[in-house]
Amino acid sequence: MIARFSHRQILRQGLISSSYFLIADSHLNRLEHIHLMATYNQWMNEKLCAAAANLPAQELSADRKAFFGSILGTLNHLVVADIIWLKRFAKHPAGFAALEPVRQLADPQGLSQQLFSDFDELAAQRTLIDQTIIAWIAELHEADLDVTLHYANTMGVKAHRNFYGLLIHFFNHQTHHRGQATTLLTQAGVEVGSTDLLGLLPDL
Repeated sequence: MIARFSHRQILRQGLISSSYFLIADSHLNRLEHIHLMATYNQWMNEKLCAAAANLPAQELSADRKAFFGSILGTLNHLVVADIIWLKRFAKHPAGFAALEPVRQLADPQGLSQQLFSDFDELAAQRTLIDQTIIAWIAELHEADLDVTLHYANTMGVKAHRNFYGLLIHFFNHQTHHRGQATTLLTQAGVEVGSTDLLGLLPDL
């Protein structure tokens, strides 16, 4: 039998940066699903940043005709979108003290904003955000997922959506644009390695 750890145990024991998320059965509940996606997010961002660090600055900023232009532009968009969504999530009635570092960040001015022209600064911010996500997810309770979150999009249009559904969108959006970044890195001659969520699932 594979040992089962709560997310808090994983955090305490420093296992969260491992490439494995240990689950004892094949039936994930909603919180376990979210925990798994947060772990996958951090794991993949570490891999992307390690791969991108092999390229010189001019290669990272070269326009490759992607949605956000360059590798650096795509990685910036991921940071921008995460900040935008985490600031919305911080308005959840539960409060989520772990999101305080994000509350202190300036509001992004647009989805294509280049927050960082220096890759090392971008990577440092990426690490901080991912650590914040991991700590925040550990605060979640089942009842929190059923709340209707009220927020406005970047155009000021008000929305009222199920919080759990928004979390799924949050992690799905990251995966979508990391796929683009992986393609751009591969085209630039840098291999990212395995990107499959399968790498975090134990063989039962």
